[in-house]
Amino acid sequence: MEDCVTREISTDDSSEPVEVMGAVDASCERLRLLQTGILTVLKGKTDVAKLATVALIAKGHLLIEDVPGIGKTTLANALARSIGLSFQRVQFTSDLLPSDLTGLSIFKQSTGEFEWRQGPIFSNIVLADEINRATPKTQSALLEAMAEGHVTNDGVTRPLPAPFMVIATQNPAEHHGTYPLPESQLDRFAMRIKIGYPDRGSELEMIKERNIREPVDDIQAVLTSDELVSIQERVRGVHVSDDLVAYLLEIVERTRQPELFEIGVSPRGSLSLHRCAQAMALIEGRDFCIPDDIKGMAVPVLAHRVRVAVKSGIRSTGVADSTEALLTILDSVPVPV
Repeated sequence: MEDCVTREISTDDSSEPVEVMGAVDASCERLRLLQTGILTVLKGKTDVAKLATVALIAKGHLLIEDVPGIGKTTLANALARSIGLSFQRVQFTSDLLPSDLTGLSIFKQSTGEFEWRQGPIFSNIVLADEINRATPKTQSALLEAMAEGHVTNDGVTRPLPAPFMVIATQNPAEHHGTYPLPESQLDRFAMRIKIGYPDRGSELEMIKERNIREPVDDIQAVLTSDELVSIQERVRGVHVSDDLVAYLLEIVERTRQPELFEIGVSPRGSLSLHRCAQAMALIEGRDFCIPDDIKGMAVPVLAHRVRVAVKSGIRSTGVADSTEALLTILDSVPVPV
């Protein structure tokens, strides 16, 4: 894993740059420890650990599309343990009701009143496993929580804890009994990633370790929830120059060409790319963005938000075609210098 960027700090009369850089360096070090903890259980997946951390500090939700048994639950659990956050896993099925997720009011005969019982959504990190197996009504309940940060039941709106993050999974290899996520819900996820199979060495190490213990049980918290919230706010302060904003918007604008895309990137997608690029810069130990931050985040942040047009000439369908089209755009848009 790359170390935080080393700087030469000026010692002139102004102390503000020193204070800002010190805060960035401290955040970078904590985030490096967070990723290191994830990698103790998700062997060899440095990029996955980094992208999950980006989504977390960018206040985004994460969609993992991959086959079963890859480590999706382990990733979510490791994130929660590394920060000492509450964690709940919900197995989405066709008979899952919205109240199973959000909670419900139960009548108590002893008091003659209804008592609220909160559901698993009231956790800092919620793993929505196989999200596309739930009915649209249940998906809609999750959508409100993701979009608004609260749930409404019996006319009462209840805020969710902060920080709050949904990590959802779906299996691309199975389609029987599934309800495809609508574009409106896909757009609520800051990014979509794949974990992929481990290399042979990492898998061998995993087998040997888990023959003795479960490594996730050894993960220690390296951040408090208050520290995480502070880092999330610090992400907002990462500088993005006007030239880089124009570069970002040019990439987005090219996804809205009807000859290439049936659905282009929404303004929410532009905001997500901007925020995730800021988060990536902070993870790398910088208080400013560079073009590589935007280029590196473009595919995971934008690929699930677009639909490639049939007339575009790109033959494949699904994730591959949107990725290919976005890479073509990135190659064609001039990089600011």
